[in-house]
Amino acid sequence: MSFELQLTVALGDPTPPYEQVRRQLAGHIEAGRLLSGTRLPSVRQLAADLGLAAGTVARAYRELEEAGLITTGRARGTHVTQGRGRTAFPNDVTKAAGALAAVAKSRGVSIDAAIESLRSAW
Repeated sequence: MSFELQLTVALGDPTPPYEQVRRQLAGHIEAGRLLSGTRLPSVRQLAADLGLAAGTVARAYRELEEAGLITTGRARGTHVTQGRGRTAFPNDVTKAAGALAAVAKSRGVSIDAAIESLRSAW
């Protein structure tokens, strides 16, 4: 499985960039959007993609590894750890949730209001 999620770093955010990266990756892992065994980009690649220093991404990866969410090996690369995260959602549910999020964001709807909309539809 390849890494396909978008990560963003808001440089104006008071949260340090490494923490923004760590938080987003941890959230994707725990939500089941990054499944066990998924290979993550190298530190250098992700740093280049996000316009960050390699040390910033390395710190995020180090903290994720300390939390048991990922594992890194020189020859193997960095992978989501076995047995972590929730069970993955079916693809059609994930796609529908993504579509709801995209439309809600484009219309300025908050996540809480989008969740309420989903609850109403349930």
